Amino acid sequence: MSAANSYSVCSICDIGCQLRSEAKDGKVQRVIAHDNPLLAKNICYKGVAAPSIHNHPDRLRSPLKRVGARGDDQWEEISYEQALQEIAEKLKSIIGRFGPESFAVSTSGWNTQVTYGADRRFMNLLGSPNWISGVALCAGNTAAVNKLTYGWFPMGDFSNTQCIVLFGHNPKKHSWTPIYNQIEAARARGAKVIVLDPRVSEQAEVADLHLRLRAGTDAAMCLGWLKVIFDEELYDKAFVRDWCTGFDELKARVDEYPLERVEAITGVDRTLIAEAARVYAGADGAIIPWTPITDMQISSTSAIRLHSILRAVTGNLDVVGGELLGGFHQGYIPESELALHEVLPLEQKKKQLGYESHPVYTYRVAEMLKEPTERVWGYPYADLVMGCHMANPSEVFRAMATERPYPIKAFFALGNNALMSYPNQHQILKAMMNQELIVAHEIFMTPTAMLADYVLPGDVFTERNHLADSWSWSPRLTLSQKTAEPAEGVSSSYDFWKDLAQHFDFSDQFPWASIEDLLDHRLSRSGRTFKEFSDTAFMEVQPPEFRKYRKTGFATPSGKVELASSILADLGFDPLPYFREGPALSKDYPYAVFSGVREDPFFQTGQRNIPELRARCPLPQIFIHPEDAEREGLHDGDWVALETAYGEVRAELAIKSGMKEGHLRVPHGWWYPELRGQEALSGAFISSDAVLCSDDDEFLDLEQGIPHFKGYPGRVKKIEKPHNLSAKPYE
Repeated sequence: MSAANSYSVCSICDIGCQLRSEAKDGKVQRVIAHDNPLLAKNICYKGVAAPSIHNHPDRLRSPLKRVGARGDDQWEEISYEQALQEIAEKLKSIIGRFGPESFAVSTSGWNTQVTYGADRRFMNLLGSPNWISGVALCAGNTAAVNKLTYGWFPMGDFSNTQCIVLFGHNPKKHSWTPIYNQIEAARARGAKVIVLDPRVSEQAEVADLHLRLRAGTDAAMCLGWLKVIFDEELYDKAFVRDWCTGFDELKARVDEYPLERVEAITGVDRTLIAEAARVYAGADGAIIPWTPITDMQISSTSAIRLHSILRAVTGNLDVVGGELLGGFHQGYIPESELALHEVLPLEQKKKQLGYESHPVYTYRVAEMLKEPTERVWGYPYADLVMGCHMANPSEVFRAMATERPYPIKAFFALGNNALMSYPNQHQILKAMMNQELIVAHEIFMTPTAMLADYVLPGDVFTERNHLADSWSWSPRLTLSQKTAEPAEGVSSSYDFWKDLAQHFDFSDQFPWASIEDLLDHRLSRSGRTFKEFSDTAFMEVQPPEFRKYRKTGFATPSGKVELASSILADLGFDPLPYFREGPALSKDYPYAVFSGVREDPFFQTGQRNIPELRARCPLPQIFIHPEDAEREGLHDGDWVALETAYGEVRAELAIKSGMKEGHLRVPHGWWYPELRGQEALSGAFISSDAVLCSDDDEFLDLEQGIPHFKGYPGRVKKIEKPHNLSAKPYE
């Protein structure tokens, strides 16, 4: 059943804004702002463009089977039933020959991917631990690292905070819109905003303090802040005494980073470093919101841990105006339970790629945290932001390509343009070309889908009912109602896994015939059905309970905040945070390259085929400082090649005075849907930043295996503009 005027949780990006959708004759017509004045500003032009995305003439509407060579983009239409039958037969054959670990899945937490844990449930029943996601590089890994310190991933109390610290994060009106609005409201209330960013971003322009640190030096900056906070006794002594372990060891490590050393590393004047530390520590409630910057560095684990340590030692943990440890919603069964992590045998968990070498967000740490997690949160597996039980993506693609340490021969990508979503794109292509079975579940023919054997069309947020729970990050439920009808051949990703399970021996483990049945099951703890929820509420937020640790302790082995991590020590890593320098610049590669710029009209690799969004940003741009451009003899609008030792991207040059000297910024996720049929894989290797950064050991964070996207060596040179790229591709 669909509603003509409904609440919708937009899944075009990862924020999940609740909007209103209007439909006529089963087809979405408009997406508009929320009718609640507190939420009305949470709409961007991506959300407004949803009808153009959902009704796009190129949207996939029938299952496809590859008939040419892999990647040649030749297909025949088949039925959904035939596709599932053939996929199941081939998957069974591969597992029979190579074992269940030979099956890997890559998904996204948004786009078509609302599986309600069905993907992990299917894999765990089958016996495969090799699930990966883009959240390994963005928020999911941050959640896993936060758990090492205090057992959960906190959410900032923007409504009451007096200080907001943005490490490279640049929320804007049309990018991370709700975060932008919350920052603006806090600023209007008098809250201080501190920005740490090499560039003069939009947030930096209006910040109270702007620290222009060198890219990739977040961990050193945090150690400098702690040096000030400890030396000047600005920390919460009672909390540290009663609820923290490892303070003396941490203080000794911090003493290795006097401000003159931190100034030399970061390039920021020591007096400004000290001033910022004092403002943060002295605020009556301060937050360090999640950032997509700190989780993509060679010292990522240490830098994320340092954020969590700063929250704790300054008394900003689980308090009004600080960072709240939400826990599971008590009336809603979390995806962590639906996924059945407990049924995957330990011997299969140990086969998870990354389990030994880079274990922080793998099953290895999840098993070590089972007891304290159940003690505090009521269930042994807390898969927060989907990022706490993952395989390591680079190791998965390496195994797919080389068949070491064992073969992976079946790969499914759901709502995830995997070819362009992880580092070392050349290796990913090699990996995919070495598969016996690739299945893509998508809404458009992406470069990844072009490499598949079967492409199944997925639904979109206006075509399904949903209750969003912030991926267990906070105990909030947000209603999304089905507004429009999907085409006959379209399936939800939940239905895909449920229907595939019918071809295996565990169909009885998927007893919910529809998404609505599953939602009823998930709400059963509060004695409600989905209809009853949707008839009475558009959002439900559990009242916050502060300082819950006084009753339960923290979900760590010690029951306290672990400033020196016992988990990291047991794994053989340094239990204390540190700064590690990234790959050195050189005469041949003199610039620090900063990957991951997201233009406002786009999210990840999506929306390049939506005319009204593409018109706002027709072509990719590489940003450079004016002095660097003059030295290189480059002009605004020139076409350039940005080269590293591993690959190159071609894009238009944009000279920006706000850039930091010696740095280059390259956009994320560019491909050219308009080049389908002209360029291989729709030009996926022309401008994609995923070709630039290696995932060799020298580029990886030790504990997670996360690549160093923030400051690796590169150079730039002028080239001719590719002849087939138009500045107005959809006119």
